[in-house]
Amino acid sequence: RNPHHRRNDGEMTDIAISRRGVPIRLNDERWEHIASEHLELTGLRAEVLMSISHADRVVVGNHDTIWAVRQHGTRYNLVVVYREVSPTDGFVITAFLTSRTAWLDRRQQIWPN
Repeated sequence: RNPHHRRNDGEMTDIAISRRGVPIRLNDERWEHIASEHLELTGLRAEVLMSISHADRVVVGNHDTIWAVRQHGTRYNLVVVYREVSPTDGFVITAFLTSRTAWLDRRQQIWPN
């Protein structure tokens, strides 16, 4: 299936399949919000999507969220926070880079399990 969907108003939605097989949506409006809050992610939309589908590990987040974690360069991990609403739908909430991993290591890991 096509990982991109463009609505009539021009809004683009990208879809990445999570490690649990759930399609996770990232639309333009959400991406603009993320990139404005985390300037270091400007130009990294494809990497954010790749972090969902090719996460090194997936951990339980806060408030029913899931965090996909993927190595980015030598010092950083890209963390993508998303929610799986159903087995066939989910959406990205935010994303950020971090060089610290101890706090991630304390979270329950869901993938690989």
